[in-house]
Amino acid sequence: MEPSANPDESARTSLELLYNISREFAAALDLHTVLQRVLKLSMENVGAVSGSIIVLDDAGQAIESAFLMHGKAYDQSVLNLRVTLENGLAGWVARQRQAVLVPDTSRDERWLRRPDDQFDRTGAKSAVGVPILSRDQLVGVMTLVHPSPGFFNVDNLALVRSIADQAGIAILNARLYAESQRRARVMTAVAESAAAITESLDLDVVLRRILDQILHALRVEAVLLALVDTHGAELEYRAATGFPIRSVVGLRTKLGKGIPGWVARNGLGAMTLDAYQDPRFDPDLDQWLHFHTRAAACAPIRSQGKVIGVLEALNPVEGGFATDDLAVLTEIGGLAGSAIRHAQLYESLQAAHQRYRDLFQDSINPILVTDWSGKLIEANRIAEQTTGLRGSMLQALNIAELHMLDENAVGPGFINLHAGEIVSYESSLNTVEGGEIPVQVFVRRILIDKVSYLQWIFDDITEQKNLDVQRHDLIAMIYHDLRAPLANIVSSLDVLTSFFPEDDGQSIKSIMKIIERSVGRIQRLTDSLLDINRLEAGQPIGNRQAIAPQDLINDAVDGVYWSAQSRGVKVEKVDIGQLPDVWGDADMLRRVLINLLENGIKFTPGGLTLEVGARPSGAMVQFWVRDAGPGIAPEDAVRIFDKHFRIIKENSVRGFGLGLAFCRLAVEAHGGKIWVDSKLGEGATFNFTVPVQKEND
Repeated sequence: MEPSANPDESARTSLELLYNISREFAAALDLHTVLQRVLKLSMENVGAVSGSIIVLDDAGQAIESAFLMHGKAYDQSVLNLRVTLENGLAGWVARQRQAVLVPDTSRDERWLRRPDDQFDRTGAKSAVGVPILSRDQLVGVMTLVHPSPGFFNVDNLALVRSIADQAGIAILNARLYAESQRRARVMTAVAESAAAITESLDLDVVLRRILDQILHALRVEAVLLALVDTHGAELEYRAATGFPIRSVVGLRTKLGKGIPGWVARNGLGAMTLDAYQDPRFDPDLDQWLHFHTRAAACAPIRSQGKVIGVLEALNPVEGGFATDDLAVLTEIGGLAGSAIRHAQLYESLQAAHQRYRDLFQDSINPILVTDWSGKLIEANRIAEQTTGLRGSMLQALNIAELHMLDENAVGPGFINLHAGEIVSYESSLNTVEGGEIPVQVFVRRILIDKVSYLQWIFDDITEQKNLDVQRHDLIAMIYHDLRAPLANIVSSLDVLTSFFPEDDGQSIKSIMKIIERSVGRIQRLTDSLLDINRLEAGQPIGNRQAIAPQDLINDAVDGVYWSAQSRGVKVEKVDIGQLPDVWGDADMLRRVLINLLENGIKFTPGGLTLEVGARPSGAMVQFWVRDAGPGIAPEDAVRIFDKHFRIIKENSVRGFGLGLAFCRLAVEAHGGKIWVDSKLGEGATFNFTVPVQKEND
């Protein structure tokens, strides 16, 4: 602008200009529009070819900009703005808060060097830079440029300063208005997010709504949501918007990798305005998605103080991220954490209910659920089929009407079930036709929707009962049909043996002794079979008498003498001293000791010793048999007294048959207990206790 020859006219012109400029500024509140008008009017009135305005926040960070060249607007990248503020003339003006006139940019170090500023090119320019102030608050910097050095003068600088003074208030108002609008939008978005996110308990719906709210609140190109896996080692992308969903959902990345991994590991939010300059950024995801990340904001998703995932917003649509966008994302992340946790719990609860229903309805056993009064609440299909009763008919009954309750097992008023333990007993399940099905009942306390009920499971044991009858008949047949012939054989052997002179026929007598021992063992086996049957049926021991422990041990050792001799095993009776008499069935206890001794002989290598003895143990006498065999593994020791249990070792089967099962039943029927102490490679010691005789026995 050429200076006027008449000073009064020049002053009038300047006043009119400033008045018109102030009117222009007051006509708009949109920050971008205000910046465009300020820059355009300034360039027109000083003859500038290009110019820029950078708007700063209270922390001195660029939040908005405008750039014109030859009347056309251009966008400046966040990186260019940062570089200009750090190294260029605008940064110097902002830091010094002073206006500056640069006649030749190629000779001023404050000017940011660009390729067209070198001395061997026609790039030298003239520039002015002024701070934009409002009430002593720096709100921006304006820079005007002409391609000819020395074009601007002090009058131009003064005019630009006057325009900047007028523009300061307008820019500050527009900035505050923009911030208030953005904050109102953000607060509305957060409020809407709280309502929308918590409106559903469907996890997929919740995740989709979280992304929609972030997309609306921050106005970004894309949003990702990833959750920490159950092992806490990886992030799994569970939802995305702005990408083809199939290309990102299900992808996994290690915790600590990339900005999301860094946020998940450290529990802190992160924001970068230039992703590829951030050392935490991992470009692998961009390559996979064919996406270019310019700027990213990432916040942790927390639930109960624990990071369960991350939210990542990418590439703001307009400019860069605002300073409080990360706080907004973090706020939504807090809402998301609660909503995701609730949805996951609901999903788990639904899955648990479905699993229970599947197990309940598909069970092969009848299952009933009752309240604590015994009133039926629910029954599965097999319960209806088995009893012949349908839903409403069943629910009108009490559990006691369907089977005979064992009050000793469940207790009065089901008191024994309050501890939560499973109680089991045998009974019969009634059917609509009046029939009875033998069942094993299992009953326990369960919780359904935090309410306590009783669950009754009935296992049909009809076949087991039939087998028990057959077994009983077989044992009775064996015992009764074999007992008489065996007795005849024993008597005949005694008669035959008496025919041989004492000094003759020793070899024949030895054979006769072998026959006698074998027959005696058969007799013990048949007696044990009968005893097992009676003891399992709960029949008490009737033939009790006072027995000297030493006599029991002597008789048992005599009974296995020839077996030990034939295997080369020495049986040693340990000095037991004086012991009180025990109270029990002499023949049964003798067979217990013989069974233990025979097992010890079987597993003790020839040339080694088998020990037997007894010691006092309170109101009991403890008998023990210690062998020198291979020992018994701990997992086998707990089952060794089960009927028909076998130890499989080195491709061979070592059996204890019914012998130890009889020993357990016999000892427990006497009121004692039986156990084994053993380590592999160190032999085994079988112990059992028998009560001593009392004064009133």
